[in-house]
Amino acid sequence: MTPSGSKKKAPASKKTNGNGRAGGNGQATGKRKVKEIRLPSRTVLEGSDRAPARAMLRAVGLTDEDFDRPLIGVANTWSETTPCNSHLREVAEWVKEGVRQAGGTPLEFNTVVVSDGITMGTPGMKASLVSREVVADSIELMGIGYQFDGIVALSGCDKTIPGTVMALLRLDVPSVMLYGGSIAPGHHKGKDITIQDVFEAVGAYGAGRITEEELGDVERAACPGAGACGGQFTANTMATAFEALGISVMGSAGPPALSKDRPEVARAAGRAVVEAVKKDMKPSKWLTKASFENAIACVNATGGSTNAVLHLLAVAAEAGIQLSLDDFDRVGRKTPLLADLKPAGRFVAPDMYAAGGTPLVLKRLLDARKLNGKVRTASGRTMAEEIASATETPGQQVIASVKKPLKHEGGLVILWGNLAPEGSVLKIAGTGKKKHRGPARVFEREEDAFAAIKAGEIEKGDVVVIRYEGPVGGPGMREMLGVTAALAGAGLGEDVALLTDGRFSGATRGMMVGHVAPEAAVGGPIAAIRDGDMITIDVEKRKLEVKLDKAQIKKRLKGWKKPKARFERGVMAKYVSRVVSASLGATTT
Repeated sequence: MTPSGSKKKAPASKKTNGNGRAGGNGQATGKRKVKEIRLPSRTVLEGSDRAPARAMLRAVGLTDEDFDRPLIGVANTWSETTPCNSHLREVAEWVKEGVRQAGGTPLEFNTVVVSDGITMGTPGMKASLVSREVVADSIELMGIGYQFDGIVALSGCDKTIPGTVMALLRLDVPSVMLYGGSIAPGHHKGKDITIQDVFEAVGAYGAGRITEEELGDVERAACPGAGACGGQFTANTMATAFEALGISVMGSAGPPALSKDRPEVARAAGRAVVEAVKKDMKPSKWLTKASFENAIACVNATGGSTNAVLHLLAVAAEAGIQLSLDDFDRVGRKTPLLADLKPAGRFVAPDMYAAGGTPLVLKRLLDARKLNGKVRTASGRTMAEEIASATETPGQQVIASVKKPLKHEGGLVILWGNLAPEGSVLKIAGTGKKKHRGPARVFEREEDAFAAIKAGEIEKGDVVVIRYEGPVGGPGMREMLGVTAALAGAGLGEDVALLTDGRFSGATRGMMVGHVAPEAAVGGPIAAIRDGDMITIDVEKRKLEVKLDKAQIKKRLKGWKKPKARFERGVMAKYVSRVVSASLGATTT
């Protein structure tokens, strides 16, 4: 039968192939008796009453043959506002080629992206984490509206990566997330550099350690083309984590954005989602808590961003899987740090790809029994099967062996104490320190702390406290890379600690504690700190404490007043009314 409901007989192969195409559109008459998967898109496309919908879709180029195939949404985050996503228009074309090759009909649509690197240190950074929710909401709405049978989601900049995956799990249709790949490293004075070096050069210039001309040279060299930030910052962290989770095609995160391998990687993603539709491989059928523990292990083994904690908590919540900060600490304690990647290490993401990529990291962990190889992925194969063919480039220095790891413990630790009853996050991959004790220097917003650093007002031993930057207080939980990079650039990176109810960029290194919860804006203990209070950060004991007893903290908070809302209407006000604690992923669902 054709979409219009005429009685043209469908080819015999479509009656018996069992490939999940729902037998064309002939089911409008109820005459098809072959048992096969009933695709969601049939409710939009089948029968005489759906003629208006088909008429409009014909106007965008679809044909009778297209209507007879699975309808695959291609959720794009293309934008010319950031190099992380500026190449995704072309990537989408390759994805659509793969969808067609496998027998599907692709329909591309777009959503938003807010660049962390560009908005860092400005009011615009408040929009970053909020955009994760908007990305998820918008893809979910398109999935509901068009009843796609499967989705390929294209991501690039930090928040688009978890945002796309959150939507895929909400919709629970066969789907994969495709990362657009890393930017190539820039080159300056014979060394590879990244955007991290530009932020740190700002601090060095402010401290009088380099000239304005040198700052300009670093600025012009750091970002040579399209692709996401090159170190194991948040984008590459989440891209590799989602390979380990199983929602991305294994090995797809590794090829750089402008690599010759990218076209085929994109086509493979398009083919993969059609095959997943044929097998009815919905995320709910294969995703487990063990899958998330694999992703956590991958983050720790690669020295990934603290943002991974926030995002994996959020993604797990969408999947209905219980995940907590305790899980991150438990997995991190037993996972070795293997990848020598920036911001703490020597290499960038394209170097890890050349060495063997995420599959090699995961194979190392599996062989050491620190990864669950039995969990399944979007392909239907097990994790062990996915990484069985991992290869190592002879002589590579990027990925260490489990017997001789860079560190015996993973890159992230969770701290609790009277300053963080709900927990906080510290990335130890970027520091050799295990403990810091010093007087608090308290700031009510990021800009004030940055100004103090530029003015030379921060001294060795200080603990910089930046509060009212959490999910509610910011709102939007800004990243503090401008501040942390300024400290590093001023030569204070190992001598000063920082804690905040906001976030850090994946490019942050040093004794920097984020996600302090409860946050100041809801009356958390961080709101009680005053200049000069002695604060202790103890990695071994997993403690974050201020030298005050419960009665003193309670007395100070008794006089605390909730600050006036910074936004009274619009998207930010909506976000504040819904967002939960960072310890739960700062989600709005």
